[in-house]
Amino acid sequence: MDLAITPLTGGFGARVEADLARTAGPAATRTLTDLLHRHRVLVFPGQHLNHADLLAAAALFGDVDTATDRRYTVPGFPGLTVVANIHDQDGQPIGIYDGDDEEEWHADSSFKPQLTAATLLYSVITPDEGGETRFADATRAYADLPADLRARVDGLSAVHSAQHLGAQQADATGGRSSTQAGTLALLPEVIHPLAPVHPVTGIRTLLLGSMVIPRVEGLPDEEGQALLDDLMARTTGPDYLYTHRWRQEDLVVWDNLAVLHTASPCDSSRHQRLLVRAGVRQATRRPDPSDGGIPTESPATAPIDH
Repeated sequence: MDLAITPLTGGFGARVEADLARTAGPAATRTLTDLLHRHRVLVFPGQHLNHADLLAAAALFGDVDTATDRRYTVPGFPGLTVVANIHDQDGQPIGIYDGDDEEEWHADSSFKPQLTAATLLYSVITPDEGGETRFADATRAYADLPADLRARVDGLSAVHSAQHLGAQQADATGGRSSTQAGTLALLPEVIHPLAPVHPVTGIRTLLLGSMVIPRVEGLPDEEGQALLDDLMARTTGPDYLYTHRWRQEDLVVWDNLAVLHTASPCDSSRHQRLLVRAGVRQATRRPDPSDGGIPTESPATAPIDH
């Protein structure tokens, strides 16, 4: 599979020239998933995808997750979710929307026992201003931690809570929260390592969330929050960021087990924003050096020199 690949600014991510509507087969799946695990964020510009095409593109990266919020699922296409700041005639959002000023660093579905493995976003209506998606390289941020801090977080876990997320969103937006209003609010709390090992690459990353984590297991609240704030500040610092300025028909795919992301503010009274999202369930295949699927960074079990 011949692809034109250009690295993105920020030290991670790549722009890939390919027509995903005409891409299929095991070889394409292997190539694209290996690219994703190597670069963590892939940008496919100029795609012309209908809903069926988008589902097929998602399936190239794994099994499409159909357990989505039914309020915003594209009719007839389980697994596709609308993300939009557009409202209907009754003033209700037509897609997932948590206010014009939404900024929430997170990994998708961290409030579930199993995180989304990869997320795809396809731009249908692109704002002239605002509404960018920002990505933080949590994998490289972990590797760059001081050795003593890295050793500390390796032994810690954090609670991830949909209820906490909904309350934090509502506080930040004057009562608006797509999480709090839906069935996600019924999910029980879950516990994840602060520095989980990627199931495919074997590389550690930082699993953080600016609104979803109420506490770190085994630490007093104040100490736990101070640690989370420090890790978040490091991970979202300028050395680890890529900001994607959307163009119509861009498709962006990211390794949700390796990076964090957030939307940027967008004035819905002046600029409409509509994307369609698909998520892929957690992959289990580890790369085999004999077939070219080789991690580009040290696995968690190997010593790291910094």
